[in-house]
Amino acid sequence: MRAEIARAVALLRAGELVAFPTETVYGLGADAANAAAVAKIFAAKGRPSEHPLIVHLPSADHLARWARELPAEAEKLAAAFWPGPLTLILRRRPEVHDAVTGGQDTVGLRVPSHPLALELLAAFDGGIAAPSANRFGRISPTTAAHVREELGGRVPLVLDGGACPVGIESTILDLSRGAPVLLRPGAIGAADLARVLGRAPELAAPKAEAPRVSGSLEAHYAPRTPLQLVSSDGLLFALRDALVAGEKVAVLAPTAQAISHDLVTWTQAPAEPAGFAHDLYASLRALDALGCVRILVQQPPAGEAWLAVNDRLRRAAAGSGEEDET
Repeated sequence: MRAEIARAVALLRAGELVAFPTETVYGLGADAANAAAVAKIFAAKGRPSEHPLIVHLPSADHLARWARELPAEAEKLAAAFWPGPLTLILRRRPEVHDAVTGGQDTVGLRVPSHPLALELLAAFDGGIAAPSANRFGRISPTTAAHVREELGGRVPLVLDGGACPVGIESTILDLSRGAPVLLRPGAIGAADLARVLGRAPELAAPKAEAPRVSGSLEAHYAPRTPLQLVSSDGLLFALRDALVAGEKVAVLAPTAQAISHDLVTWTQAPAEPAGFAHDLYASLRALDALGCVRILVQQPPAGEAWLAVNDRLRRAAAGSGEEDET
């Protein structure tokens, strides 16, 4: 793997793309200080140019290279959660490229905890801009095989670090406007943040003025197969209607298979939030490949523990059933 890291660093310094694992999902990386290299991310993903990227850092010591202001709360959170699945939104330094920030005055920064990502970042000794390594709006990749299947020859090198241990994207916390605001839920929850901050972060209000961040569009993380969220009772009714119509359907639910039929593919999801999140994208990819008429997902419980999973499922349902334009 040392040779692969050396090759990855050489590619990044030459302005090329490298996909690599983090603890959340696989990222599609480019030298964040090279605007032309960053532009290749948008081209490979089909990502809108105004959509900002997250810059991955080797350590919190690199924060001052990218952020012009470091609130005391940022330092506390970095000490508590980095390396880890937390992105901080801070006011950017003037030299940070608009290509990274989407033209905004803020930049998203984090230190990932995956050992291979940290090894790459340490060897590169700089910031790597890296959204998820998939087509824009589609299901995020949690294995190297997912990246290769979806992006293929668009990426010169994919570093294989196995399956991502968390499985959904990082928590995003805005510290650029005074009071901390949770812009995207993740494995680090509001209660975890409150224990460090001494106060609960605000939750971003719909349509409120806030920095644009990754994963904030209503339609995201989506399969091409239409995805429908249903209650536990509604699942059986939806299955009955599908079978009456002769439709092939896939099910993702934390309960054991309730209906056995040739037209039904049932995947049992873990019943606790971390396990459900870990398996979510891999399960959706597998079900999306079956050629079903729809994917039925049993709605997880409400509450903070399930906030991140429910966020991803809601956006996946909103964007599902649409073909890529490119």
